[in-house]
Amino acid sequence: MGKGDKKTKRGKINIGSYGKLRKKKKDRKYIAPPAKSVNKEEKAAEKEIAEEKKAAKAEKVEKPKKQRQKRKSQKLLRQRQQQQAPKR
Repeated sequence: MGKGDKKTKRGKINIGSYGKLRKKKKDRKYIAPPAKSVNKEEKAAEKEIAEEKKAAKAEKVEKPKKQRQKRKSQKLLRQRQQQQAPKR
């Protein structure tokens, strides 16, 4: 299990061989994908879709805010009632 052992990683490094325990590193060069050509019409259509999605999100977001405001107001009312109530 030392430098002379052909079956261990340390032995493989010492001998300079490769195998199951010491695999060669793969050459991973980055290859950029080809640039996409987009027409002006397609860009305009994408912008419209994005605006519609934003509008839909805005409508959905408004409802929870109102609920949060109600909860906050209810919480404040409870706190005021507790403060005004006589302590025993």
